[in-house]
Amino acid sequence: MPTRTMKAIRQYEFGGPDVLRYEDAPIPDLKAGDVLVRVHAVGLNPPDWYLRDGYKSLPPEWQPQLDFPLILGTDVSGAVAAVADDVEDFSVGDAVYSMVRFPGGMFGESKACAEYVSVPATEVALKPAGIDHAHAAGAPMSLLTAWQFMVELGHDESNPLQPNRHEPVPLEGKVVLVNGAAGGVGHFAVQIAKLKGAHVIAVASGKHESLLRALGADAFIDYTRTPPEDVACDIDLVVDTLGGATTGRFLRTLKRGGALFPVYPLGFDGAEEAARLGVTVSATQVRSNGTQLSEVGRLLDDGTIRVVVDSTYPLADARRAHERAARGHIQGKIVLTVD
Repeated sequence: MPTRTMKAIRQYEFGGPDVLRYEDAPIPDLKAGDVLVRVHAVGLNPPDWYLRDGYKSLPPEWQPQLDFPLILGTDVSGAVAAVADDVEDFSVGDAVYSMVRFPGGMFGESKACAEYVSVPATEVALKPAGIDHAHAAGAPMSLLTAWQFMVELGHDESNPLQPNRHEPVPLEGKVVLVNGAAGGVGHFAVQIAKLKGAHVIAVASGKHESLLRALGADAFIDYTRTPPEDVACDIDLVVDTLGGATTGRFLRTLKRGGALFPVYPLGFDGAEEAARLGVTVSATQVRSNGTQLSEVGRLLDDGTIRVVVDSTYPLADARRAHERAARGHIQGKIVLTVD
């Protein structure tokens, strides 16, 4: 059994990477329906640095009000250390991975940047045996985001940012452009689109071209040389993994009846233009789903989908990992390893 304390990355105020502290913290209590995971690796995602900074990009009424100290993180890979009495699907010692309590716990309940984390069993899946913990930890949020946007939503939760339910579109035989293709969500979106039979155009800086072609991209646009909206046309689907206020520039690249999926939809103001062009603009919020992690886990296990790791850092060096994220141009995922 674990001791009563663990090492964790905690913060006592919002701010830059310097607010992160490596220190002792209580091991989380095991509640009904949960498993306690001994963490071997943690995958970092944009919500980690957004929350660390206090979600300054959100409207004031959406910014989190929470209690400090705060432990960040959602994506973990590790081994089951204990199970609640009502959990039957997992046993002590099982190698597992998970996206923990997202988005319901995004303001602090997930607490994954630590040696132990308590996770609802419904959000856990067996770790793909064909990859190590570092690569498994790099998958959950980014891969589920791409999967839920492009293949299967996996939930019926309403999206407060749009009146209609997000619906993935058939990909076989279609032309799919992925913007931000070298990043966490982007490199999975390229692989999923290719897997589902699409012709894939990847947009990234030139240094990523060889990787993205190896992952299945049929064509490549170096945005540092050519704005993609100036050369792409007759696209069926644009997956803009960056999104935001600039995502509307892709509307003119789409054919009538096409779709634009901005992963970050806040700031888009082109609804009237989209309607005029006959283009669907739709987004969703990724949600924890152990069943889907089991499904995509089979694709990770046999190498059909690859996890690209940009860099790894010990848990104690989480500050340096966040500094790496701040420099941008990430190829795949940043991962923390836990001894």
